[in-house]
Amino acid sequence: MPTKSVILLFFIINVFSSLQAQHPYKRTLKLMGSRFDITVVAADETAGNGYIDDAVSEITRIERLISSWDPDSQTSKINANAGIQPVKVDHELFMLIKRAIGISELTDGAFDISYAAMDKIWHFDGTMKTMPPDSLVKASVSRVGYQKIILDDKASTVFLREKGMKIGFGAIGKGYAADKAKTLLMDKGVTAGIINASGDMNTWGTQTTGEPWKVAITNPMDKHKAFALLPIDNKAVVTSGNYEKYVIFNGKRYTHIIDPRSGYPASGIISATVFAPKAELADALATSVFVMGKDIGLDRINQLPGVECILIDDQGNIFTSTNIKIDTQ
Repeated sequence: MPTKSVILLFFIINVFSSLQAQHPYKRTLKLMGSRFDITVVAADETAGNGYIDDAVSEITRIERLISSWDPDSQTSKINANAGIQPVKVDHELFMLIKRAIGISELTDGAFDISYAAMDKIWHFDGTMKTMPPDSLVKASVSRVGYQKIILDDKASTVFLREKGMKIGFGAIGKGYAADKAKTLLMDKGVTAGIINASGDMNTWGTQTTGEPWKVAITNPMDKHKAFALLPIDNKAVVTSGNYEKYVIFNGKRYTHIIDPRSGYPASGIISATVFAPKAELADALATSVFVMGKDIGLDRINQLPGVECILIDDQGNIFTSTNIKIDTQ
């Protein structure tokens, strides 16, 4: 009869062999109108491709649920009935909207899914030569306001109080889809992987070498270079940045990220990277911090457990939340 030490050694060898047999498999494709890079660690190519197919199916399902471009989606039905009547929706969509409103409250409205009703008066393609008048800017956000999204928990309905209101998930949807794909793959036994939804990174497990996954933070002063490389352990990281789409009026730089409360572009920050347990939260907070600015943004992030951020202002200065450590390159 083998001794306990022999059994333990046999177990360790088997575990090591199984880890060594794992390989990363990656696929790049267009989903939700954006580039997705899906990487899974699996025993062979057949298993790896099967898992990636599962992730694609889940992301496609989320898109059908939240798309405002699909006239048959529940989100489109909510928008079509703005100011008319409440719309009954699936529990999943109801809870996503409820969490989005919670983030709006947390960020004093810097994040707001009702931004979708905002008039497009700013153009960052070089055609805009003067600031739009204040009256036009004010009118552009007249139908925006998360406080006007009415939820009924018992009936599971969503009602937009004013005609012309719209909700959209552009600042949270890809992160949510990445979270759902990650959860699905983990439930299927995938030990490690990365879902990269156009920069919304969601990771779990480690590389096949046992090393943690690492993410490079782009240097906004030179987008072809990274200024830091950070390990991420079962976390999500999202960067909101504007290194190209901006205008300068009276010596002040305005980016394409608009404050939904005022209608004016955010200014002062050119890159906001947020680390959080879920990509949905990181996605929403990266946009919010960009809008709130350095001081308020850092103060808010420092109050959230498990959330960290790196900010770069338009002078190239780097600011971090309290507990983050950076390895600069």
